[in-house]
Amino acid sequence: MRLDKVLFIQTGMGIDVHGQNVTKASVRAVKDAIHFNSMPGVEQALPEQSLDNMKVNVKLAIPKDHNQLDEKEVKETIPYGNVSVEVVEGGMATTSGIVLEDKNDSNDLMYIVNASVEVGY
Repeated sequence: MRLDKVLFIQTGMGIDVHGQNVTKASVRAVKDAIHFNSMPGVEQALPEQSLDNMKVNVKLAIPKDHNQLDEKEVKETIPYGNVSVEVVEGGMATTSGIVLEDKNDSNDLMYIVNASVEVGY
């Protein structure tokens, strides 16, 4: 989704240390981007001063397993607006140093996802 007017951009990082779950890492990255902010004036900046007119583009840099991303779960992280999700190559897959079968590890990788959350209309 293209935003005609960008009001602000927030960034965050999320990690799934065990389980190699890109959705879990992506949700954590989005929460990291949005959970330390208050936007009391955003509604007045939107057309018709309505949160219904807010557009949110979530851009995720994911290192592996893009096809396993549950976009619906990521979208549910954003409380308001019309949300889109865009996936790009990036992030990092690096060793966690251990395989824990009880944590659903299939290997020793942890997935690190970067998120950019663009808000506008």
